[in-house]
Amino acid sequence: MGNGKGGRPKKVIKREAATGVRFTKAEYFIVKQKATKAGMKITVYVRTMAVEGYVKARPHPVDKQLEKQLGGMANNINQLTKLAHQKGLLTALLFFEKVKGELHHILNRLRDDQ
Repeated sequence: MGNGKGGRPKKVIKREAATGVRFTKAEYFIVKQKATKAGMKITVYVRTMAVEGYVKARPHPVDKQLEKQLGGMANNINQLTKLAHQKGLLTALLFFEKVKGELHHILNRLRDDQ
């Protein structure tokens, strides 16, 4: 057993200096909410804010889903342009109306989330 091969590997960069920060209950609540929203532990959030001055929040799962849908719509618009060239404007117009409805649906969801 004591051969030193087991356990957690040593960190390349070790944090050696420690400091304490005191918050009022209201301040702590705000910092905790911001850290949670960013998907971070409070200590990581405070350290990142102190060193970098900002925190880039992780994307919300709903945002990723909407981003995927918008990407699909970009493909639909490309198909629409191709269709207009191949089969005429009436067929393209019908397809466009369908895509427009989907886009309005996504935009309304984005407005409701804010």
